[in-house]
Amino acid sequence: MLGAAAASSAARVERSRPEAPRTLRWAAVVVAVEAAAIGVGAVLLLYLVVTSAADSMSRAIAEVVVVGAGSALLATAAVGLWRVAGWARGPVIVLQLLLAALAYTTAFEAGRPAIGLPVLVLVAAELYLLATPEARLAYLDR
Repeated sequence: MLGAAAASSAARVERSRPEAPRTLRWAAVVVAVEAAAIGVGAVLLLYLVVTSAADSMSRAIAEVVVVGAGSALLATAAVGLWRVAGWARGPVIVLQLLLAALAYTTAFEAGRPAIGLPVLVLVAAELYLLATPEARLAYLDR
C-alpha cells in the first residue's frame, strides 16, 4: 500500500571517507601483525590444551577463548584504523598499554627478554605512529 510512495524517496548521499595517511596505515599493519601473533598464540594454546593434561580444563579453555578474543579485537581494530574509523584509535591505544605492561613483565621480571622486548618494540612503534601529527589530523578531519 505504501510501498510505491516509499520507493520514490530521495537519493542516498554517499559520504566520502578520508583516505588514511601513511602513518595510520603503518599503524594498522603493526596492529594486524600483533593480532596475527596473538592468534598464533591462541592456536598454540588450543593445541596444548588438547594434547596435554591441564589442572583445570575449564580454565584452560577460558584462556584460549580470551586470547582468541583479544586477537579478534585487535584484527577488527586494525581494519578500523585502515578505514580511519573513529572508534578504532581508543581501543588500540588501551590494548597497546596493556601489551606494554605484559611485555615489560615478561621481559624483565619473568626473565624472558626474547619474548618481551620485541613486543615492547611493536608497542612503542604503534604508539608513535598513532601520535604523529599526520595520524591525529586524519581523525580531526573526519
